[in-house]
Amino acid sequence: MGRLFGTDGVRGVAGTELTRDLAGGLGRAAVSVLGRHSSGRPVIVVGRDPRASGEWLEDALTEGIRRAGGDVRLLGVEPTPAIAYTTVDLGASAGVVISASHNPATDNGIKFFSREGTKLPDAIEDEIEAALEDPAANVGASDHGQMLPMAGARDRYVEHLVGASLAPLAGMRVVVDCANGSASEVAPDLLRRLGAEVTAIHASPDGTNINDGCGALHPEVVAAEVVRLGADAGVSHDGDADRALFADADGNVIDGDQVLAACAVGLHDAGELKGDTVVATVMSNIGFERAMTEHGIKLVRTRVGDRYVLEEMDRRGFVLGGEQSGHVIFRRYATTGDGLLTAVRFLSLAAATGATVGELAAVMRRYPQVMVNVRVVDRDGVASSPAVASAVAAAAEALGDGGRVLLRPSGTEPLVRVMVEAASEADARAHAEAIAAVVGAQA
Repeated sequence: MGRLFGTDGVRGVAGTELTRDLAGGLGRAAVSVLGRHSSGRPVIVVGRDPRASGEWLEDALTEGIRRAGGDVRLLGVEPTPAIAYTTVDLGASAGVVISASHNPATDNGIKFFSREGTKLPDAIEDEIEAALEDPAANVGASDHGQMLPMAGARDRYVEHLVGASLAPLAGMRVVVDCANGSASEVAPDLLRRLGAEVTAIHASPDGTNINDGCGALHPEVVAAEVVRLGADAGVSHDGDADRALFADADGNVIDGDQVLAACAVGLHDAGELKGDTVVATVMSNIGFERAMTEHGIKLVRTRVGDRYVLEEMDRRGFVLGGEQSGHVIFRRYATTGDGLLTAVRFLSLAAATGATVGELAAVMRRYPQVMVNVRVVDRDGVASSPAVASAVAAAAEALGDGGRVLLRPSGTEPLVRVMVEAASEADARAHAEAIAAVVGAQA
């Protein structure tokens, strides 16, 4: 069997790949492992998004935790970053969120946070996975855990977010697309508390409509609504609200690179960008890199995944990082990507500076980016192919400083992703397809 944990926890089709037995086993195994790494009875914060499968997975997970002797603080439906925040706020041993983020409603997932509110290190995940197969870890404890009372957690999380605002949003007209997910109640309320006039769309989860034609996977939806209503800005969350994309008054979509660029410049101008450095992934646009250079900001790139962005930030003490997809980490306020916090910081930056969100996003020029996925048998073999190396070198030479080439093996599928950025989409596509043809010939 391959590694159970992916880059964002355990995820799969609910009921077939992610079963009740697996959820219960993960709960028991987590308590077993946490017991080896801490003293006292483990206390685990548990929350979920509103998928229908979340209810029975929550029952199975919490039963497994309690049977193994762990206590549970049950939050119910809350954003993923709220689980991370509450874990730290309560001094709990760990946090668990039941969510498949931006995936369709048929999927679900189980993701763990450490007592520090960060995603578990690979080594601890490996211990949990090993404990799943250990008969001793699957024996119930003689002293079962309890369901501990939970009150006021959301209020404290919202107060924390309000405190991160740079200015009131008084008079700002905002449309927020909640993806029929876990932000459906809290996101509109938060923005209203900051003074915005809020129209919420896709904020009526029924267990089956999460991410369905809405949210951060479809930012054009909120962009169109902003134009229709004559609003000032739009915010688009994914199902578990750990990311946010935006739209300006003209209906232009603002991606994570643009948000990160604007926030980096804002912190740099305020003297609060530690090391004059921002952390992003290899997928961040070349336009982002150029904008940072123009403003005297250094860029550190990591592999794809917000966990790797955070690891690099913490390793070197940096305060801002993120991904093009809308995961942004403001390390002073959060231990993970937080779409609600991102909305607060980006919208309040506009309010504080008197700029529109479109003017903030214009700090960088977004170069056309074309991605071609090539199915291969040996992903690693492609990387060592002289023919592929020659094709990449030829494209890079032709693009010069006006573009970028990236080959990236998929971590979960037999694919090699060919990404090319160029001054025009036609050039980017031509080079991407030329390299993809060579990659395909090696398959």
